Amino acid sequence: MNGDPNEPVLRRRLIVHGRVQGVWFRGATERQARALGVAGWVRNRPDGTVEAVFEGPADAVGRATAYCRQGPPGARVERVESFDETPEGLRGFDVRY
Repeated sequence: MNGDPNEPVLRRRLIVHGRVQGVWFRGATERQARALGVAGWVRNRPDGTVEAVFEGPADAVGRATAYCRQGPPGARVERVESFDETPEGLRGFDVRY
């Protein structure tokens, strides 16, 4: 992760509802997270939602969260559930299948 090593790490789990599968949501989220230096993962869920976990400095996690509230072109985000969790020390960002 980028940034000040003394800055507290935040972990946030999102469940994104709407037209979010089949619109390159996972790939775009991965690109955004990597650009922000955020660790975590993103995956499609069987119920048609997308789940993402971000770990990193609060500002970067906030920006990644804001991105998911809009999504890539073609997505139609209806609502986002957000849960702050205890960081696990994740490294890198992955798309899960």
